[in-house]
Amino acid sequence: MSVPIARRLGQELLRLAKRPDPAHRCLQNLTHRQSNNSRASLITSQIFSRSASSLTRDAHHGPRRPPYLPLAAAASLLTICLAVLPTFAQPSVEEPRDDSPSPPAPTSNDGADDGLPRYRLAEVKEHGPNSERPWVVYEDKVYDITDWVPAHPGGEVILRAAGGTIEPYWDIFSIHKSAYVREILEQYVVGRVHPDDLKDGRPLQDSIEDPFMNDPARDGRLRKLTEKPCNAETPSDELANSFLTPNDVFYVRNHMWVPVVEETDPDNHTITIELPDGESKTYSVKDLKTRFKQHVVTAVLQCSGNRRDHMTRHAKKTNGLQWTVGAISCAKWEGVRLRDVLADAGLDLEDPGEDAQHVQFSGLEAYGASIPIAPVLDPLGDVLLAFKMNDSPIPRDHGFPVRAIVPGHVAARCVKWVKKIVVCDDESDTTWQRRDYKCFGPNEVQQDWDKYKAIQIMPVTSAITRTKLKSVGGQSDGDAAGSANGLAVQVEGYAYSGGGREIQRVDISIDGGETWDQAQLLDDTQLQKGSKAWCWKRWKYEAKLPEALSGLDGKSKSTLLVKATDDAYNTQPDTHGTIYNLRGNLATAWHRVDLDCSAAPNDAASTAKE
Repeated sequence: MSVPIARRLGQELLRLAKRPDPAHRCLQNLTHRQSNNSRASLITSQIFSRSASSLTRDAHHGPRRPPYLPLAAAASLLTICLAVLPTFAQPSVEEPRDDSPSPPAPTSNDGADDGLPRYRLAEVKEHGPNSERPWVVYEDKVYDITDWVPAHPGGEVILRAAGGTIEPYWDIFSIHKSAYVREILEQYVVGRVHPDDLKDGRPLQDSIEDPFMNDPARDGRLRKLTEKPCNAETPSDELANSFLTPNDVFYVRNHMWVPVVEETDPDNHTITIELPDGESKTYSVKDLKTRFKQHVVTAVLQCSGNRRDHMTRHAKKTNGLQWTVGAISCAKWEGVRLRDVLADAGLDLEDPGEDAQHVQFSGLEAYGASIPIAPVLDPLGDVLLAFKMNDSPIPRDHGFPVRAIVPGHVAARCVKWVKKIVVCDDESDTTWQRRDYKCFGPNEVQQDWDKYKAIQIMPVTSAITRTKLKSVGGQSDGDAAGSANGLAVQVEGYAYSGGGREIQRVDISIDGGETWDQAQLLDDTQLQKGSKAWCWKRWKYEAKLPEALSGLDGKSKSTLLVKATDDAYNTQPDTHGTIYNLRGNLATAWHRVDLDCSAAPNDAASTAKE
């Protein structure tokens, strides 16, 4: 045995000694492989099994006793020494009895000498999410993840894969490709998949469950960025057509699959409220509808990555979904104020206590996020538990049967399919709160996730959604068709600012910034509901093209620019380079769209193209 291998084995045994179950399995495998050296097998078994059994008792009856850790390490070292000695005759010795529980007997074994039993996939399936010992398959191995579930960063979402292969679920997040994740998983191996259930070393395809098989059908007009999970933006034409975005084309941002909640009986879905003192109370959707006053709020939801594609093209490469202008939509939400529910659950709204600093939301598919408690306590904050969207039950893609609506905040905090709400002294510990949805400086390639706060209130932004060239005025016989003397440009778009700040002005340039004018803000006030300006402003602009763009002097193209200012006089930065960040979050620079003035006038508007 080489020195590196010996060192690695010793370190592994010392590490596993801290965890009795994996340690004992490791011992079983080790003694099997050392069957040709009964001396090493016997001594290791005697010493290590005593250590592991003691650790097991300590785990249930008190703190672990440190002396067993060096004892386990000593056992491994002794094993190594004995393993390299010449084999010589030894009197037969009865192996020590092992009374610890063992996995169920495998159906068969393919004869490979690795010490691992072989299990049929039907046997693995018996260890599903509701079993006492959940198992998963990765590649051709079987793992008992019972002890891993409490420490899994994604929480109990891993149980979704229990009883089957975990790969379709792990493929959703690239972090699972890391070597150290595999090293963690290897601690829990209990066997291999029976060869009759394998093809090319992997489980048969028809036995692999598609996590997205029950996702809803989506409207064909949505511009899909990813299919599984579904991420799709609202088409530009739909953004310009109406103040309230129709449910069918409201942008979709999913991190995982869409949970299945029985649509025929949504009122039985429950939400548990937990307060800082540990007290909890559970409400059904029916309770929310019948016991609390209902409120209507019209609010924009916007992904922090909206317009990320613009930052990529005008600055440099960014990581994340390459949204254009459609990761934003506006809807009318109906539900109950969260502050009313918290008060009913026992929270003192006037003096919630020092431990009541954050409100954490957890969804059915394991997504979680949090917000500071201030907007929840604020009577004007309009934070809702919503069950209606544009006068209809919330569609499955958008949180059926109930989702959190936090107006003015990034949509990542508006958790869908809410199942639990916790009031506590710290923000959510999920990856989406701690290690995502943050903004770094242009130079910060190595991201220190603890350095900055999570994105909450959204900054001011605007976008061009539709452009159109049209003929204006008379045209002499000598005029060329489509000359600037008879052309005007029509432009439409949206502007939005978070925190309830209303858009005050939209500035537009049709000549690349040489001159500016103001767009007309559309009056949609009759459709707005809520305590503050949680909605966007639609705007439009029309102007005759300057003679310099007549096409006669070769200048037939220009660049349209738009920027917005809110009522706190916050305005947009001019370039993406100045606000560049590797994640491409908050891409709010002036929107630039190229305009080809040589094109023939069109009666129909065209989607804005950069």
